[in-house]
Amino acid sequence: MSEHGEVAPYVLSSRKGGVVTLTLNRGERFNPLSLAMIGAIEAELDAIAADQEARVVVLAGSGRGFCAGHDLKEMRAHAGDRVWQRGLFDACARMMLKLTQLPQPVIARVHGIATAAGCQLVSMCDLAVAAEEAKFAMPGVNIGVFCTTPAVGVVRNIGRKRAMEMLLTAELVDAAEALAWGLVNRVVGAAELDAEIARFADGIVARSAAVVALGKRGFYGQVDLGLEGAYRAASEEMVWNLDFDDAAEGMDAFLTKRAPAWRGK
Repeated sequence: MSEHGEVAPYVLSSRKGGVVTLTLNRGERFNPLSLAMIGAIEAELDAIAADQEARVVVLAGSGRGFCAGHDLKEMRAHAGDRVWQRGLFDACARMMLKLTQLPQPVIARVHGIATAAGCQLVSMCDLAVAAEEAKFAMPGVNIGVFCTTPAVGVVRNIGRKRAMEMLLTAELVDAAEALAWGLVNRVVGAAELDAEIARFADGIVARSAAVVALGKRGFYGQVDLGLEGAYRAASEEMVWNLDFDDAAEGMDAFLTKRAPAWRGK
């Protein structure tokens, strides 16, 4: 709440070149995923999906941590209201899926804690960079609410045994373990966090936007299929890719030893 009684936006959006940074803006409460926060994130993702100038999304948290998961006060206020509860989890699932459906790659910028649905949020991003002091957990069992929905994304990053360890013990996992388990891509000092994210983002921006979007769609389209179905789906994506002007340009540039001039199609 501002000094004029206005409610601060749940998500702040800023842009530098083709990189859009979305910052969860309830840092005083570790950015809980209330229904309003989920809606604000989804609205920003919808806008970015239609923005051809946006090439990379960085998802960050304000304050002392990335995200502590769902808003327990809000959930208690709707105790026994199954219609509201289903609406919350349906909205959260839809928003999480949009992170993978977005044409642009999404990089999680993780500092402090990422717990429960906050850990899920990290797992659903395409890439994740964590500060050395970051901690991860799915601690719902401690309060009698098993982290069933957070596990959907996390288990697809780190595997069954590690996921069950997090779910059953509720123990905090440090950044080094999260890196070793596959939940994040890089761990750096807090002062190097933005530079490491920029390194990823700059590399993505330097590639063809059309090819990156097609590749992201193809990756998520095949990753949970059986082996035969995955090859079939991936082969079809490759056929589509070879029709792109940027595919011809990229191969010609490689063969003639020059830098490609991407056309974006």
